[in-house]
Amino acid sequence: MKEVLQKYIPSAAVPSVIQLIQDNNVHLKIVNERVTRHGDYRKNQDGTHQITVNTTLNTYRFFITLIHEIAHLVAFQEYGRAIKPHGKEWKFTFQQLMLPYINPSIFPQQLLPLIALHFKNPKASSDTDARLSLALKQYDPPNDKNFIFEIPLGGTFRLYNGKIFKRGNKRVKRYECVEIATGRVYLFNPNAEVEFLR
Repeated sequence: MKEVLQKYIPSAAVPSVIQLIQDNNVHLKIVNERVTRHGDYRKNQDGTHQITVNTTLNTYRFFITLIHEIAHLVAFQEYGRAIKPHGKEWKFTFQQLMLPYINPSIFPQQLLPLIALHFKNPKASSDTDARLSLALKQYDPPNDKNFIFEIPLGGTFRLYNGKIFKRGNKRVKRYECVEIATGRVYLFNPNAEVEFLR
């Protein structure tokens, strides 16, 4: 397990993460990219726990996702399965699990302030924290995608599923975009990654 984890998370975190995985009886699966999620947790019929994380994530996003999913498991065990998946119990558990890792031996200096800020009130996905998501993207391999906020007003873009949209105005935090085929309006996070057409 050590050799596998060293490929995906910061090496200084490997021993304690192995301990977390063993203590919680986790079966970790590293899977091909799923566009709609970075990872997930489920309890199997036999009482074991399975966590999956996308293989395509960069080191820091993979690490945050793994701890996020372990926090689900720990929160359910601690508070029972009636809690909200991303409610206050999960947030508290996620904060407690992450706290020892928010230091320069794990994360680059320029990420630390954004990570510390994010973990004052962690969101259901680091993707909804636009500043942290942008900072984490610097560690991704280059790709030909653009963020919604980079698309000019009236510009068109394609989603991973082939649907084409025209970018509209920004509301408070998200952008109104019209699906070309149906005329329906959707709201997009500013840091959603899309393929810019023109």
